[in-house]
Parts: sequence; structure tokens; C-alpha cells
Amino acid sequence: MTNMKNTKMIHPDFTAKEAVQLAEKFFGIKGAAKPLSSYIDQNFLITAVDKKKYVLKIFNSLENPVFIQNQSAATSVLKKKTGYLFPGFVSSVNNESIEKVEKNGVTFVSCLLNFVDGKFISEVKNPSVNLAAQTGSFLGKMDKVLENLNLPSQNYELRWNPDNFRKIYDLAQSIANEKDKNTVLYFLNLYRDEVVPQMHKLRRQLIHNDANDSNFLIDEKTNKITGLIDFGDMSHTFRINELAVALAYMMMGRENPVENVLPVIRAYNGVNKLEEIELGFLYHFIVLRLCTSVSISAADKMKNPLNAHITVSEKSAWELLRKFIVIDPFYAKNKFRSACGLKPLTPDGKPISELLSARHEHLGKALSLSYNKPLKITRGLFQYLFDEKGNPYLDTVNNVCHVGHCHPVVVESAKSQIAMLNTNTRYLHDNIVEYAEKLTATLPGKLKVCYFVCSGSEANELALRMAKAHTGSDDFIVIDHAYHGNTNSVINISPYKFNGPGGKGCPVNTHIVPIPDLYRGIFREDDPFAPKKYACEVNKILDGLKKMNRKPAAFIAESVSGVAGQIVWPEGYLQDVYKMVRKAGAVCIADEVQTGFGRIGTHMWAFQAQGVIPDIVVMGKPIGNGHPLAAVVTTAEIARSFENGMEYFNTFGGNPVSCAIGNAVLDVIKKEKLMENAHETGMFFKSELVKLQKKYELIGIVRGEGLFLGFEMVQDRISRIPAVKETSLIAEGMKKHGILASVDGPFHNIIKIKPPICFNRENVKYYINSLKNILDVIS
Repeated sequence: MTNMKNTKMIHPDFTAKEAVQLAEKFFGIKGAAKPLSSYIDQNFLITAVDKKKYVLKIFNSLENPVFIQNQSAATSVLKKKTGYLFPGFVSSVNNESIEKVEKNGVTFVSCLLNFVDGKFISEVKNPSVNLAAQTGSFLGKMDKVLENLNLPSQNYELRWNPDNFRKIYDLAQSIANEKDKNTVLYFLNLYRDEVVPQMHKLRRQLIHNDANDSNFLIDEKTNKITGLIDFGDMSHTFRINELAVALAYMMMGRENPVENVLPVIRAYNGVNKLEEIELGFLYHFIVLRLCTSVSISAADKMKNPLNAHITVSEKSAWELLRKFIVIDPFYAKNKFRSACGLKPLTPDGKPISELLSARHEHLGKALSLSYNKPLKITRGLFQYLFDEKGNPYLDTVNNVCHVGHCHPVVVESAKSQIAMLNTNTRYLHDNIVEYAEKLTATLPGKLKVCYFVCSGSEANELALRMAKAHTGSDDFIVIDHAYHGNTNSVINISPYKFNGPGGKGCPVNTHIVPIPDLYRGIFREDDPFAPKKYACEVNKILDGLKKMNRKPAAFIAESVSGVAGQIVWPEGYLQDVYKMVRKAGAVCIADEVQTGFGRIGTHMWAFQAQGVIPDIVVMGKPIGNGHPLAAVVTTAEIARSFENGMEYFNTFGGNPVSCAIGNAVLDVIKKEKLMENAHETGMFFKSELVKLQKKYELIGIVRGEGLFLGFEMVQDRISRIPAVKETSLIAEGMKKHGILASVDGPFHNIIKIKPPICFNRENVKYYINSLKNILDVIS
């Protein structure tokens, strides 16, 4: 164990010849030396002339001699009381357990250990359940001995000791991949928030602290564990960490990591009973070890890139850590409890039946729920949601948590700012100005003036007010099936609502143009002039208004259709429409509430892919990653028209917390290269859906861009009659596969795909395979 607090560490650099000389000079052993793999120290296998084997260990310059003597004491007691093999210390010619050696003016501490023969568990392919149980029993027995061992205490700064977990935050900054770094930060924060407040309740004792599968030895003939080596990380810390460390390494490379280690936990508990609180936090200690491992590897390989030992388990640790994203703590806790014969815990909160009753009593019936059997969702992480029992669901619906559910950068930005200040925009504050500058830097042309609000509906409402103020008109042109929000004014420009159930029909100042849908619209894919014809439908409205001596205020459209079914406008459509509308004196409003912030992959804003620059841009949903934030960005000219003497004030819009969150979202998109991910993953996703389309007649068309996709279900490809029943069956079926899917479109025959844009290729493969299985059944 190294004291990391003091001066700069110097690694020993002795040759094999020098090791031979040291072994003879200080320990009286003549023989040959062979270098062994090591982390920050140096190890040599010494084969004496009498064929006996030893390990000469030369510690780094900061190693504390007292701790090395503690190792000697611990291994000696363990050997006597357990009967297992441990690396015993060989006394020097001076009758000491350690000796000081020098090289190039630097003093190092060295010792000679008896070589413990055997095969490492890490060398065993597919370890048996029996071997797993032996591991648990061994650790339980060892810890019972160590708990009564009192050794000189030191203020060790060992990075592997969970007491020093806060140091891992700094080490994690060395992780090159931004997504991986944020994964580590999430789990560190989880440990900080859930374990730290309760850690005083956890038992503490001396533990080995590194019982990984490359330190356990077995007899090759009997396949029984014979001993344990490497006490270099021995620490006085939480007892449960002993088991957690072992489990972390035993889980690596396993398809079902939690289930695979239950025999270890069961056997440990059989000889050394675990407390319920320890089982409750075992998940967190396992993940903490993984985070510590990958963070230390990242930091140390920057200093010593040629040392292969530093990264020996790095790849496996990352693979397991990514698996833990999908493993819910509550699920794992109950599995661990079951291994110890304890009853599963009941989820917090009301059961679903009671919750439904209370909801029906206290919430309006106009609020809908997804699925025939609604889900109770209690937790989210990146592209996953979890129900009250800890079952994971791959989220392909929630386009609000844009950079991922509970993203640690976003969460910490909110916590930090709300702990300091939250107020309104009548006071000067850096956050709102910084955010406005950063946001407008992503936009083209003269779109430089920001107004911050709390929802996309509110933003669209404000955009309408601006258009009216600038043009003096009150007539709006909209695309059929469009949806722009839930306030009175924007419902009046949303055919999806006013022509739907409970709607009152089209208001006199709203003018609908046909949706430019080349698959199901009035002009289709076989008409080369379809885009122009759709644009001319807008011109017809403009001509009609002119004849009535009325001037349009604005043309408003999503840059890619949302509720109408992820319809990408035909090439040139928006360009032609924008020209016509502006010629008539109106403004062009781009509703980017669903499509903005890099979702389509090729551009930050979907209107850019259409080759246009709007006069007003409306933003919502993804802007705050789940926080109620929205924005309207316009030109200075339109902003001046809006400044007519009536003050614009929004109680919550643009507050310091919201702007801190908005800034964080933009930072994550950039640093994690999420727009590029949306493009690459989206192209792969779309190509895989097209493959299914070729195989299954039910899929009429696949469309969309980036991670804004959808596929339309039809009874046959000639009539294109909507396959409504089958679409519903797919949504329900995907839920059974642990995937959240949703139905969209005016005929309820489109499956929409709008996941958090951290969605990856493995998620796509799972989605496609699940969809294929369902299609095989319903086809």
C-alpha cells in the first residue's frame, strides 16, 4: 500500500542481474531471476540453486515500511488459522522481514516471499459453481480472521480504498472517451448520494482488498482453492468491500453477471453472515471498484504507457461497467438477498393498482397512459428506464431526455446552481447571457435574439405573438396533421388537435395546406413534380388571402413532421414555400421542438438540412434534457417589432438554474459528439429497418433522419390500408422485450423512434432482433 500524499513516486528499475545480487546479499539466496508483471512495484521470480522458488519484491519509493510489516503479520496469522497458503515473508540475513536497497541515490524497500505455487482462477475457462462457492467460503473465513487482527494504523492514501473514493473523481478526468467518463461520474455520484450518508452504519475491519481472480490460486488436480497472494492493497475499510472486489472481477466476461456470482455470496454468508445493509450496498461497492479500476488505468497509462500490467483488466472492466448501466440497484439487491435466504424487498411507493385508483381520483381523465398494462417507472439512466422492480426498458420514445436520462453533467449543473441561486431575469446574471451566446452560435444567419420560456407550447405561443407584432396580421398557414402545443392559441394552429377528437375544427384565421407526404399524400413518389405541387398548395392559400385583402402573418411548420409520422419534407419544398411566404410579407417559423439539437444527425437544426433559414426558431423538449426549458430565437428586426411598449416578462423563463442546465446540455452534445452519434447510429438503424421492410410486407415505408425515425405499417403495399391492429401489437410486444415503443400518425399505424441520442449500435441490434421476432409472430 502506497502513501500517495507525499512527494513524487519513483518506480524501481532493477535489472534481473541486480535482483540476483540483492537476493543473495540480503537474503542469502543464490539463484536466477526472472521479471514478473507488476503495477507500481517490481517483482522477480527467484529460482534458487536448490530449485526452491521465491518472489523478490522491490517497492516503489513511497511505500510505507510499516505496512509491509503489517502484510507479514497478516499472512502469518492467516496461514496458521485457515490452513490456506499465503505468501510468507523470508527473514533476511539480518533477521528482518524487509531490507532497504538503493539505486541511483533512491532508497527502496524490498522483501523476499515464499513462492505460492498453483494455477490462477483467471486461467480457468468457465469456472464451475463449486469453484465460485469455494471463493465465497474462502473470503468469509479469511475475513473472520482479519476482523480480530489489530495492526499499526496509518493514514494511507491508497487509491483502491473506498474511503478515498473522492480521489477517483480527479482520476476519472483522464478517461479519454467523454461518454465513458460520464458513465463513471454517474456511478460515483450514485455512491456519494446513497452510500456515503449511510456508511457509518457499515462494519469496518482489515481486508485483503484485492481478491481478484488473478490472485486466487487453485490446485490443478483437485480444482480446489489453495491460497491467495498479493496483500499490497490491504486496507482497514468496509468489510463488504472484500466481497465486492472479488465479485467485480468474477463478473467480468459473464453474460448474466448478477446471477453468476450468487453462489459466491451464498457461500460467504454461510461462514460469515452478511448484514442486510451490506447486501443493500453491495451493488454500489462492486460498481465503485470498477470505476476505480478504469479511472486509475486511464490516469496511470498516461504516465507509463508501456506498462501492460496497468491495463490488464481495463477492457473487461469497461465491458462490465457498461452492463451495469442496465442493471438496476433494486433488482441486484433483491438477487443478493435471495442468495442469503432473505425475502425480497417490496418496491417503495404504492402498488400499481392503488396508484391507478389514486390517479383516476385526483388527476383528470384527459391525461393518458401508455400500454394496456401501464408501467410504473421509477428510475432512468441514459437510454434506459426502470420500473419499480428494477426491470430495464430500452427507451425509444422519450425525445425529451435528449442526451440521456439523468445525465450526470446535467444533473450536477442543476444541483450546483439551485443550491446557490434561482431568481428571475430582472437581475443581471452570467448564466442567461452565456447560454444565449452559446445557443445562438449554433444557429445560422441573423438568428441572434433569444427569449427563454418553460415549454414548447409556450415558445410557439410567443412565436405567434412575434409574428403578429411584426406583420400586423393574424392569419397563419399550417401543414395538415401538425401539432404545435397545448395552449389555446397553438391548438388553433394544430390540425392534429382541432380536427381530432374533441376539437372544434379549423379557426377562420388558420389555413391548412396538404402534408407533403410522398407515400400517402395527394401527390406521391411516382410524380417527379410532387414537391413543386405541394409548394403550390401554399401559394393557393396566399392568393386566396390576397383576394380577401388579408395578409398572412406566418407559415409555421416542423422541420420534419412529428405526429404525422416522421415525414421528411421533399427536397426543395421548404425553400419554395419560404420564398412564397416571404414575398407575401409573412415570416417563416421553424418548429424545432422535436427535431432540434442534433437529433437528425447531419445538422444541429433540421431546417438546415432543408437549405433554409427561418425568421423565428422555436425550441423545446430536448433543450433542458427533461427540465422545463424552451426558447424562441429570432432576428433583431423581429425583436424590435415585438418591443412595442408592452413589457415581456416570464416568471421562470431564463432563470439561472434553467440556463445552467441548457448550457450543460449543449456541452454534452458537443463533447460526447452526440450529433455525430445520431447520424451514424441513425443510418445504421434505418438500413436495418429497410432490410426488415424488404422481408415483411407489413412494413410499408421506413422514413426519417438520424434518430428521428419511423416506419409505417400497412395491410398490403398496393392499397396501403393502415395496419392499425398490427401496429398496436408491435408496441405491446416490444414492451415484453424490454423496449418502449409508441404508436404515431393520423391513422395510428406508425411506430415512432425518437430515443435519447446516446442510443448505440448494440441498442439498434437488440431493437431489430426483437422487432423481427414480433413480426414473425404477427405476420
